[in-house]
Amino acid sequence: MSLRSALNAPIALDLLLVDAAKEIAKQSAKAFRLEKRRDGSGKTLRPGKDTPLWNALLAELQPHLKKHGAQAQLARVLGLDRQAVHAFVKGRNRMPDAERTLQLVAWLMAVREGRPPA
Repeated sequence: MSLRSALNAPIALDLLLVDAAKEIAKQSAKAFRLEKRRDGSGKTLRPGKDTPLWNALLAELQPHLKKHGAQAQLARVLGLDRQAVHAFVKGRNRMPDAERTLQLVAWLMAVREGRPPA
């Protein structure tokens, strides 16, 4: 394995994140600023307007999850049940932890490159 091929995956991840960040920055000047919570708590963010990067990732995932069985395949890769993936992607009422979010990005990169992700 050459150094160049070993660096392709991290570079592709960087490009994906940069593209998402640029798109979000275009949409709103406040894209990366989260509103301060009045109650001062450090509770977990919920999906919605306060999670612009998560929303951008979901927008990138949507076209790749339309094929029958794609969500189930993604669930196997993430080690979750199909209902949990549905809650992330369609229900938008849950968010995965950091490790699974990175796995989502890696799955998306593999699908874009035409490699079987599972």
